[in-house]
Amino acid sequence: MNQFTELAPVILFVGLWFTTKDIYLSTSVLMIAIICQVAIEYYRTGRIKPMSHVVLWSVLLFGGLTLAFRNETFIQWKPTIVNWAFASILWGSQRIGRKLLIKAALGKQLTLPDRVWARLGYGWALGFLIAGALNLVVAYNFSLDFWVAYKLVGGFGLTLVYFTISVIYLMKSGHLTEAAPPPAEHQ
Repeated sequence: MNQFTELAPVILFVGLWFTTKDIYLSTSVLMIAIICQVAIEYYRTGRIKPMSHVVLWSVLLFGGLTLAFRNETFIQWKPTIVNWAFASILWGSQRIGRKLLIKAALGKQLTLPDRVWARLGYGWALGFLIAGALNLVVAYNFSLDFWVAYKLVGGFGLTLVYFTISVIYLMKSGHLTEAAPPPAEHQ
Protein backbone atom coordinates (compact mmCIF):
# COMPACT_ATOMS: atom_id res chain seq x y z
CA MET A 1 0.00 0.00 0.00
CA ASN A 2 2.85 2.40 0.84
CA GLN A 3 4.46 1.99 -2.61
CA PHE A 4 1.12 2.74 -4.29
CA THR A 5 0.68 5.86 -2.16
CA GLU A 6 4.14 7.04 -3.22
CA LEU A 7 3.55 6.34 -6.93
CA ALA A 8 -0.06 7.55 -7.10
CA PRO A 9 0.71 11.25 -7.77
CA VAL A 10 3.00 10.43 -10.70
CA ILE A 11 0.56 7.86 -12.08
CA LEU A 12 -2.26 10.41 -11.89
CA PHE A 13 -0.08 13.06 -13.57
CA VAL A 14 0.93 10.73 -16.41
CA GLY A 15 -2.55 9.25 -16.80
CA LEU A 16 -4.18 12.66 -17.00
CA TRP A 17 -1.61 13.92 -19.46
CA PHE A 18 -2.15 11.02 -21.83
CA THR A 19 -5.95 11.29 -21.62
CA THR A 20 -6.32 15.08 -21.76
CA LYS A 21 -2.99 16.42 -23.15
CA ASP A 22 -3.50 19.28 -20.70
CA ILE A 23 -0.25 19.87 -18.83
CA TYR A 24 -1.88 22.46 -16.57
CA LEU A 25 -4.69 20.16 -15.45
CA SER A 26 -2.15 17.34 -15.00
CA THR A 27 0.09 19.63 -12.93
CA SER A 28 -2.85 20.78 -10.78
CA VAL A 29 -3.81 17.18 -10.05
CA LEU A 30 -0.17 16.32 -9.30
CA MET A 31 -0.05 19.13 -6.74
CA ILE A 32 -3.26 17.98 -5.06
CA ALA A 33 -2.14 14.35 -5.10
CA ILE A 34 1.21 15.22 -3.49
CA ILE A 35 -0.57 17.13 -0.73
CA CYS A 36 -2.82 14.10 -0.17
CA GLN A 37 0.19 11.75 -0.18
CA VAL A 38 1.97 13.79 2.48
CA ALA A 39 -1.23 14.08 4.53
CA ILE A 40 -1.60 10.27 4.42
CA GLU A 41 2.04 9.86 5.46
CA TYR A 42 1.51 12.23 8.38
CA TYR A 43 -1.73 10.50 9.39
CA ARG A 44 -0.04 7.07 9.34
CA THR A 45 3.23 7.97 11.05
CA GLY A 46 2.71 11.25 12.84
CA ARG A 47 5.60 12.79 10.90
CA ILE A 48 6.69 13.75 7.41
CA LYS A 49 9.96 12.29 6.08
CA PRO A 50 12.57 14.82 4.90
CA MET A 51 12.41 13.32 1.41
CA SER A 52 8.64 13.90 1.34
CA HIS A 53 9.20 17.53 2.33
CA VAL A 54 11.59 18.03 -0.60
CA VAL A 55 9.14 16.47 -3.06
CA LEU A 56 6.12 18.34 -1.64
CA TRP A 57 7.69 21.77 -1.71
CA SER A 58 9.32 21.28 -5.11
CA VAL A 59 6.02 20.15 -6.65
CA LEU A 60 4.16 23.07 -5.09
CA LEU A 61 6.84 25.56 -6.17
CA PHE A 62 7.43 24.32 -9.72
CA GLY A 63 3.81 23.32 -10.24
CA GLY A 64 2.71 26.73 -9.02
CA LEU A 65 5.16 28.47 -11.36
CA THR A 66 3.94 26.29 -14.24
CA LEU A 67 0.34 27.31 -13.56
CA ALA A 68 1.10 30.99 -12.83
CA PHE A 69 3.20 31.52 -15.95
CA ARG A 70 1.43 28.93 -18.14
CA ASN A 71 4.80 27.42 -19.00
CA GLU A 72 5.49 23.68 -18.70
CA THR A 73 9.25 24.27 -18.47
CA PHE A 74 8.92 24.78 -14.72
CA ILE A 75 7.32 21.38 -14.08
CA GLN A 76 9.87 19.78 -16.42
CA TRP A 77 12.67 21.17 -14.26
CA LYS A 78 11.15 19.77 -11.04
CA PRO A 79 12.62 16.23 -11.34
CA THR A 80 16.06 17.71 -11.99
CA ILE A 81 15.88 20.01 -8.99
CA VAL A 82 14.65 17.19 -6.72
CA ASN A 83 17.34 14.78 -7.95
CA TRP A 84 20.06 17.39 -7.58
CA ALA A 85 18.76 18.29 -4.11
CA PHE A 86 18.99 14.62 -3.08
CA ALA A 87 22.49 14.39 -4.59
CA SER A 88 23.56 17.51 -2.68
CA ILE A 89 22.03 16.26 0.56
CA LEU A 90 23.74 12.86 0.29
CA TRP A 91 27.09 14.29 -0.74
CA GLY A 92 26.96 17.22 1.68
CA SER A 93 25.87 15.11 4.64
CA GLN A 94 28.94 12.91 4.18
CA ARG A 95 31.50 15.58 3.26
CA ILE A 96 30.37 18.39 5.52
CA GLY A 97 28.20 16.87 8.21
CA ARG A 98 30.00 13.51 8.40
CA LYS A 99 26.64 11.72 8.48
CA LEU A 100 25.88 8.59 6.50
CA LEU A 101 22.25 9.07 5.45
CA ILE A 102 22.20 5.80 3.49
CA LYS A 103 23.21 3.99 6.69
CA ALA A 104 20.52 5.83 8.64
CA ALA A 105 17.92 4.72 6.08
CA LEU A 106 19.06 1.13 5.56
CA GLY A 107 21.18 0.33 8.61
CA LYS A 108 18.48 -1.85 10.14
CA GLN A 109 18.37 -4.08 7.07
CA LEU A 110 22.13 -4.30 6.41
CA THR A 111 25.23 -4.30 8.58
CA LEU A 112 28.11 -2.73 6.68
CA PRO A 113 31.34 -0.91 7.57
CA ASP A 114 31.09 2.87 7.45
CA ARG A 115 33.46 3.06 4.46
CA VAL A 116 31.03 0.89 2.47
CA TRP A 117 28.06 3.04 3.53
CA ALA A 118 30.06 6.08 2.42
CA ARG A 119 30.77 4.57 -1.00
CA LEU A 120 27.09 3.71 -1.42
CA GLY A 121 26.16 7.26 -0.41
CA TYR A 122 28.54 8.78 -2.95
CA GLY A 123 27.33 6.32 -5.58
CA TRP A 124 23.70 7.22 -5.02
CA ALA A 125 24.59 10.94 -4.98
CA LEU A 126 26.21 10.45 -8.39
CA GLY A 127 23.13 8.54 -9.53
CA PHE A 128 20.83 11.40 -8.50
CA LEU A 129 23.13 13.86 -10.28
CA ILE A 130 22.96 11.79 -13.48
CA ALA A 131 19.18 11.37 -13.19
CA GLY A 132 18.75 15.13 -12.96
CA ALA A 133 20.94 15.69 -16.00
CA LEU A 134 19.10 13.00 -18.00
CA ASN A 135 15.78 14.66 -17.19
CA LEU A 136 17.06 17.89 -18.77
CA VAL A 137 18.31 16.04 -21.84
CA VAL A 138 14.88 14.49 -22.31
CA ALA A 139 12.98 17.70 -21.50
CA TYR A 140 14.92 19.79 -24.02
CA ASN A 141 15.43 17.25 -26.80
CA PHE A 142 12.17 15.31 -26.95
CA SER A 143 8.45 15.99 -27.08
CA LEU A 144 6.33 16.67 -24.02
CA ASP A 145 4.67 13.27 -24.59
CA PHE A 146 8.04 11.54 -24.42
CA TRP A 147 9.12 13.52 -21.35
CA VAL A 148 5.92 12.62 -19.45
CA ALA A 149 6.39 8.92 -20.28
CA TYR A 150 10.06 9.17 -19.28
CA LYS A 151 9.03 10.76 -15.98
CA LEU A 152 7.16 7.58 -15.05
CA VAL A 153 9.32 4.88 -16.63
CA GLY A 154 12.74 6.56 -16.57
CA GLY A 155 12.73 7.34 -12.88
CA PHE A 156 11.76 3.79 -11.97
CA GLY A 157 14.25 2.34 -14.47
CA LEU A 158 17.15 4.44 -13.16
CA THR A 159 16.34 3.50 -9.58
CA LEU A 160 16.36 -0.17 -10.58
CA VAL A 161 19.74 0.28 -12.32
CA TYR A 162 21.26 2.02 -9.26
CA PHE A 163 19.85 -0.64 -6.94
CA THR A 164 21.32 -3.39 -9.16
CA ILE A 165 24.72 -1.66 -9.25
CA SER A 166 24.63 -1.33 -5.45
CA VAL A 167 23.83 -5.02 -4.99
CA ILE A 168 26.57 -6.06 -7.42
CA TYR A 169 29.06 -3.83 -5.59
CA LEU A 170 28.07 -5.31 -2.23
CA MET A 171 28.30 -8.87 -3.55
CA LYS A 172 31.66 -8.38 -5.28
CA SER A 173 33.14 -6.69 -2.23
CA GLY A 174 31.97 -9.59 -0.05
CA HIS A 175 29.50 -7.58 2.01
CA LEU A 176 26.42 -9.27 0.64
CA THR A 177 26.29 -12.99 0.16
CA GLU A 178 23.56 -15.22 -1.08
CA ALA A 179 21.63 -16.97 1.64
CA ALA A 180 22.52 -20.62 2.01
CA PRO A 181 19.72 -22.99 0.99
CA PRO A 182 17.94 -24.68 3.87
CA PRO A 183 19.36 -28.08 4.78
CA ALA A 184 17.67 -31.00 3.06
CA GLU A 185 15.49 -33.15 5.28
CA HIS A 186 16.45 -36.81 5.60
CA GLN A 187 13.69 -39.38 5.47
